[in-house]
Amino acid sequence: MLLISNLEFGGAQRQVVELANHLDPERFEVHVGSLSDYLPLADGLRCPVHVVQKRWKYDLTVVPRLARLLRRLRIELVQSYLFDADVAARLAGRLAGAAVVGAERNTDYTLRPQQRVGYRLTHGLVDLIIANSRAGAAFNERLLGYEPSFYRVVHNGVDTERFRPGDARALRAALGLAPDERVVGMFASFKEQKNHPLAFAAARIVLASEPRARFVFVGDMLWAGLHGSDAYKERMERLVDELGIRERCLFLGNRSDVAELYRACDVTLLPSLFEGTPNVVLESLASGVPVVATDVADNRIIIPEGEVGHVVPLGDPEALSACLLALLRDDEARRRFGLAARAWAEREFATDVLAGKTGAIYEEVLERRRRV
Repeated sequence: MLLISNLEFGGAQRQVVELANHLDPERFEVHVGSLSDYLPLADGLRCPVHVVQKRWKYDLTVVPRLARLLRRLRIELVQSYLFDADVAARLAGRLAGAAVVGAERNTDYTLRPQQRVGYRLTHGLVDLIIANSRAGAAFNERLLGYEPSFYRVVHNGVDTERFRPGDARALRAALGLAPDERVVGMFASFKEQKNHPLAFAAARIVLASEPRARFVFVGDMLWAGLHGSDAYKERMERLVDELGIRERCLFLGNRSDVAELYRACDVTLLPSLFEGTPNVVLESLASGVPVVATDVADNRIIIPEGEVGHVVPLGDPEALSACLLALLRDDEARRRFGLAARAWAEREFATDVLAGKTGAIYEEVLERRRRV
């Protein structure tokens, strides 16, 4: 079972869907569990989905209810994603006799006091942790105090059949994007981590030199304004107006046609403050669209500099805008980067690669437990 707090439009959630759909059915019978009935991504799953509803903030009844479900389904291993699911999986897994694998999806964040307590109390109830970046594994080691040997690193995967180059002229026209406009896309939820102020600052510089450029923002606040994302989005709306760039910005919110939207872009940017392995970078590369991203986590590993895109210092709008302008002005460079990006994504980050590496780790854990 892959257990997660919810199935909203988020990076961890999309990876759960990709992994569940691509684990070898000859080796694994896969189920997905959610602690919330908010399941917009469930339609993309090809396996059973089970909701163990968390009814209030500290609903401890989740643990026995989840344990009963694990026993009924005869689950041998649970991988958990996000804090609530981590704690529930560790406790329920112990009750049900299932192996538990954790997941580190990020870096450089701060745990709230109750989260520190939850992880401390369940410290010995997890078999190992899969991190989606080398930086994430090192960060989690410092944060929670496990030995380095406790971690396995598997970068995220991308569905290279869904995310692929293609003709987007009709979609561009439907969005009101003129054929002569160069388009920069940013695919990110409205939350502090994604650092929209840096994107807006760079956009202002780009537009001063290339007034026909357009910036397209795909994503919205988290479900129910979680983690202050509603207030953050309001601040960003004001900032766009203060900078005077709204006329050249298009805000699309959450969309189900993101694969097509990448094709409508000439380049994408991701100015995050911190990351694990950003799905949106892999999706852009698989779509044959160059990426400019900040130098955080493993971005320098997944974006070979000067080959498929650029990595720039965090907090430097001039460097970010310079890289964007260079790509927007050079059709041949964009074509060359795009071809290399597609080949790189197919070779290193296809979903089958993710599933194969993760499945091998699951079998390692199960074999180790059988020997005990």
